[in-house]
Amino acid sequence: MAGIPHDHYEPKSNSEKWLHSRLPIVGLLYDTLMIPTPKNLNWMWIWGIVLAFALVLQIATGIVLAMHYTPQVSMAFNSVEHIMRDVNGGYMIRYMHMNGASLFFVAVYMHIFRGLYYGSYKAPREVTWIIGMLMYLVMMGTAFMGYVLPWGQMSFHGTAVITGLFGAIPFIGNSIQTWLLGAGAVGQPALNRFFSLHYLLPFILAGLTIVHIWAFHTTGNNNPTGVEVRRTSKQDAEKDTLPFWPYFVIKDLFALAVILAVFMAIVGFMPNYLGEPVNYVPANPLQTPTHIVPEWYFLPFYAILRSFTQDVWVVIFANWISFGIIDAKFFGVLAMFGAIVVMALAPWLDTSSVRSGRYRPMFKWWFALLVIDFIVLMWVGSQPPEGIFPYIGLIGATYWFAYFLVILPLLGVIEKPLTPPATIEEDFNAHYGSPSGTPAE
Repeated sequence: MAGIPHDHYEPKSNSEKWLHSRLPIVGLLYDTLMIPTPKNLNWMWIWGIVLAFALVLQIATGIVLAMHYTPQVSMAFNSVEHIMRDVNGGYMIRYMHMNGASLFFVAVYMHIFRGLYYGSYKAPREVTWIIGMLMYLVMMGTAFMGYVLPWGQMSFHGTAVITGLFGAIPFIGNSIQTWLLGAGAVGQPALNRFFSLHYLLPFILAGLTIVHIWAFHTTGNNNPTGVEVRRTSKQDAEKDTLPFWPYFVIKDLFALAVILAVFMAIVGFMPNYLGEPVNYVPANPLQTPTHIVPEWYFLPFYAILRSFTQDVWVVIFANWISFGIIDAKFFGVLAMFGAIVVMALAPWLDTSSVRSGRYRPMFKWWFALLVIDFIVLMWVGSQPPEGIFPYIGLIGATYWFAYFLVILPLLGVIEKPLTPPATIEEDFNAHYGSPSGTPAE
């Protein structure tokens, strides 16, 4: 697909020409900062810079923490306490790292749901979407690997429960679980493995981030209308776009400053609000906490995992047709990972000819229910699996799959969308007035 017509970097001095002919790094930075960006982007497009900041924050604080952490089962918990009590600024570094993970996931969920609403996964951005989903999986893996490192009660037993899910895979489950842990149970080999991977995966995530940025710079940004930037001429493109610098950089930095003010207030005044008190008790393999829960950002998928018990008809049916191979535990694992897979398949499940949800009246209601459903699943995942909670979780899990596998394909057939504006310029003028300063009618 042809790029958006715009001015490219032209070296002027002899030194610039010399460098550009050997390593065009200045030209790359120039084209990145001056890339034409749809001028009608709203505030939901600020989460990219929050994610970039969170990644840098996590890597920087993680490197410092690794200098003082001891990945040894008899010393891990005490080394964390040493960081908190004896290392200069250690408590602040750890709290920033710990809450930085939450900031990361808040931003990524806002980023994903914005993409789902405005159809950012649709052609020609399918590859960008898939790369984003891979980044999300790496994020989840990194967070999970870091979950065990404090070696507290919730870390230890939560890791035992989650890694035990791999044992549910028929025939090869026990071998995979043993390979993952390096032993038959969570212990020193698992701590070594998880510490190494927790240190490695963020750098893989940084590489995927570069590819992700490269991908959407190739296809261009989506925007709230879903209408593409005109590529017929440079003049038409300039009517639809503004340079990323300074307009959107300043806007993103302002939003980042506001978000960081809230983030630092949490770090400074309520750093343990999202944590579990029992994790400040050293790990004891012989004493299991009453209620084991993962971190909040895993809760929706944890709720889906727990929803499919042995008395649910679809589990009974799967068990029957598989001759007992697929039991409730394995079905729950398939459902948990399947919930992410169906989200990744959105580019091919959405059959609507209109990209943006802004012009899809029926879609808006179903999407709003999806957001509510995600929040309800998060709440259910934090509750004990008893009473009415399993039933609520089952309803929530059913809607999640129904949205992607049934509702999204059907809406493209039965829905009558509104007509989007012909150009981004038209939409921009309708909201902010024409260039002459006269508000649009």
